[in-house]
Amino acid sequence: MASRLESLRRALSQQQLDTIFISQTADRRYISGFTGSAGYLLVSQNKAILATDFRYVEQAKMQSPEFQTVQITGEFGKWFPGIVADLNAKNIGFESDGMTLTAYRQLVKAARRLPPKSRPRLIPTYGLVESLRAVKNTKEINSIQNAAALADAAVEHADTLLKPGTTEKELAWSLEKHLRENGSENLPFPIIVASGPNSALPHAQPTDRTISEGESIVIDLGARVNGYCSDITRTICMGKPDKRLAQIYNIVLQAQSAAQENITVGMNGDTADGIAREIIERAGYGDKFGHSLGHGVGLDEHEQPRLGPNSADVLTTNMVFTIEPGIYIEGWGGVRIEDMVLLESEGTRPLTKAIKAHL
Repeated sequence: MASRLESLRRALSQQQLDTIFISQTADRRYISGFTGSAGYLLVSQNKAILATDFRYVEQAKMQSPEFQTVQITGEFGKWFPGIVADLNAKNIGFESDGMTLTAYRQLVKAARRLPPKSRPRLIPTYGLVESLRAVKNTKEINSIQNAAALADAAVEHADTLLKPGTTEKELAWSLEKHLRENGSENLPFPIIVASGPNSALPHAQPTDRTISEGESIVIDLGARVNGYCSDITRTICMGKPDKRLAQIYNIVLQAQSAAQENITVGMNGDTADGIAREIIERAGYGDKFGHSLGHGVGLDEHEQPRLGPNSADVLTTNMVFTIEPGIYIEGWGGVRIEDMVLLESEGTRPLTKAIKAHL
C-alpha cells in the first residue's frame, strides 16, 4: 500500500490539497487495504489515519499497518475536529461524487467546531482516488482474471440448465449458486436473465416468465475474487433463433469485434465508443443502442474509465474495461454481448473468454 499512498500524495500536491478525507468503501480499501464496512481515511503528506468504530479496530490494525488507527463513535462532530486539528489541515479534499447532502452538511458543521484560525477549507474532489484505481497492477489483474474465469464457467453452464419450462428466476438462481459454490465472493451485481420481450430492458430483473424456444435470452453476470469483479454478457437462444434474432445478433457481434480489434492506447472513451456505434448506426439501429460501450471494472463493477459518447477518459495500458454493445427493440427483445478486456501496448486482450453463440 506504500506505493498507493505515494501516488495519492502526489495527486494531492497537484490539486493543492494538504489532506484528503476518503469515505467511499472501494477507495478506502484501495488505499489502505482495510476491508471493513465502516471507516474513514484522512491522508496528508506525512500522516495516514484510519478512523473506525470498535467493531473494526483490531482488523484495521492488522490490515492497514501503515495507518494510525483511531477508534471513533458517533457523528463527524464528535471526532472529526480533533483529528483535523492534529493534522493541522488547511485544505481538505472530500469525495463529493459519493457523499450525500446530509453527510456533507454534518462534515461542514463538524469543521466549524474548530477555532476560525485553524478551521479548514473543505474542497470537493471528483474521482481523485478512482483515477488512481483505473490502472491495475499485476496482482489486481490476476484477481480480475480469476473472477473472469468463474464468470466464464457460469455462463457456459447456462446451456446445461436451459430446458422447456425454465423461468428467468430459476436460471438466475442456478447461476448464482454455481458462482458461489465455485469460489466467488459476494456477487458484484444482481444477475440479469432476460428473455423474449424482457431482453429489450438493458438492466432487466429476472421474473417468473417461462423462457421459450427461439427467442433472445440475455445473461449478464459477474464474480468477485479478492474484492475484484468480473462482468460478462452473453445472448443465447434455446432452440433455433428466428431470422431477425440472428441478423441483429450478428450486427452486435460485428460491432463488438471491431471495437476489440481497434481500440488502442491513447484513444479516448468517445472515440472507442464510436467504433462500435458506427456499425450499429450503419445497420439502422443507432437509436436502439442507448447506453455506453463500456466501463472500467475493478473493486467496483463500474469505475473509470468510461467508454461512451462525450467521454474524454484517455485509455492507457493496464486499464481493464468492458466492451458491450447492444440493440434493444421494445416489445420484441434485445441482444448484448459483453467482454472484459485488458488494454496492453498492442491492443486489447480479452479476459472473459466464454464461447459466443453463432446464431
